Amino acid sequence: MGSLLADNKKNGQVRITQYTGLPGKQTIAGIDHLLLVLPAKIPAAVWGKIPQGSKVQALMRRKAPGKLPAISTRVNNKRQTALHVGTLDAHASAFEALTFGRKMVAAALSEKAGTIGIWVLGFDTEMQGWIVERVTAAALAAAWSMPAFKSTPRAEKIKGIKIIGLDQAADLSRELAEAEGNNLARWLTALPPNILDATSYVALLRELSKEKGWQFRKYGVRELEKMGAGAFLAVAQGNADDSAAIVRLRYRPGSKTARPVLSLVGKGIIFDTGGTNLKQFMSMLDMHIDMGGSAVAVAILSTITRMRRSEAVDCWLAITENRTGPTAYKSQDVVTALNGKTIQTIHTDAEGRMALADTLVLASKDKPDLIIDYATLTGACMTAITTRYSGVFTNRPHWHPILKRSGRDSGERVWPFPIGGDFMDDLKSDTADLQQCAPNGGGDHILAGSFLNEFVDKKIPWVHVDLSACKHKGGLAHVATDITGFGVRYTMNLLIDKNAFGDADWK
Repeated sequence: MGSLLADNKKNGQVRITQYTGLPGKQTIAGIDHLLLVLPAKIPAAVWGKIPQGSKVQALMRRKAPGKLPAISTRVNNKRQTALHVGTLDAHASAFEALTFGRKMVAAALSEKAGTIGIWVLGFDTEMQGWIVERVTAAALAAAWSMPAFKSTPRAEKIKGIKIIGLDQAADLSRELAEAEGNNLARWLTALPPNILDATSYVALLRELSKEKGWQFRKYGVRELEKMGAGAFLAVAQGNADDSAAIVRLRYRPGSKTARPVLSLVGKGIIFDTGGTNLKQFMSMLDMHIDMGGSAVAVAILSTITRMRRSEAVDCWLAITENRTGPTAYKSQDVVTALNGKTIQTIHTDAEGRMALADTLVLASKDKPDLIIDYATLTGACMTAITTRYSGVFTNRPHWHPILKRSGRDSGERVWPFPIGGDFMDDLKSDTADLQQCAPNGGGDHILAGSFLNEFVDKKIPWVHVDLSACKHKGGLAHVATDITGFGVRYTMNLLIDKNAFGDADWK
């Protein structure tokens, strides 16, 4: 499995160079595709700064409404640099700016991309830097190659990125860290289930831990049996072997025994057949991505590590398959979770909450300041908000405005839902402490969040992210692939910009 990591060492790595001041002809001549970003209302002075400005201005007058890029033409130089011009409103949201970047970069990828140039012109210095960051994020996402197992080599993508015409150089360290994290999340999620099975996933995480300097701990089936992790093991018992495991990764930049400030928890169902309640073909086809929550959690840990944050962070991953067979768990089984609560199973395809329940109990034992879990958990969340948004749930309902704002500001949009209270009436059981889910399935995303809440220490703030935007046809925001890696930008905004790592008033 180390070879998989080795094969991806250079994947997506591009050289970024920045140039301040008005670019000269020689600088532009070193670019294959130049993405020129102008304001919606273009100042007259701009045309004199653009190569062949009068020609570009004339073409822009004839542009089709809503088209992006607005126009594409060629610069009269030896390289015949392709010039793609797009306009962006100065009040664009982060999602709009990231989507703009994706569509502009796509124009360059319509032919051999080579070196891409980014030139943001006609905006004030602060807005220029903000746009540059988001278009660069799109270029970094496009430079990454998703897993491919073809006999012919994959085509070359973006070789380099040149950012020109800057008022001042941009600090892109965070964009690079978040891009690396998003790329890792997408890559892991897309790997075929026979390549990334439970055994190889644990091996890959061990290898990645050595590379990143993380502490690695595997809780195997036998140890989990002794501990009493009945909810997780109910899902794992249908496997043909004992490959299932809960893995803990630890980032400790200071004291190796420091209590975690943050615990990330991820659902790592390598393949989900639905279990005894078997899925239909189309519902099962892409169930190798059901481990996407764990991929996002690992990716966020990687981003935090690359940024060299000072906070101690744990990452807990529930890794197994949900198989059908003579030993698989079934409806009406009663199991006991790590915290002693008994669960009446209703539907074996609601396995994610079972696997996460014990993992959340383990994460709670270390008393972190905050727990965030990530899971491709319910179809109900996709029905409620589509695959353009992800759902967020928390045991601190007064956080809803800030959670939503982080979605808006990061460009990875979320919508908050309530949990607990009278919703628990739907999970009442005559034979156990609670039901796994409601037989009728109504509002299942809310009931799933309410169920998980029963396994988190009430003293610990907790956020559950139902990744309905894990996959979106045609890509989402700055990411052009169907598998989006949603969650990295969102979480880093929450942790850093909204001060979830500190003592923010909203905590």
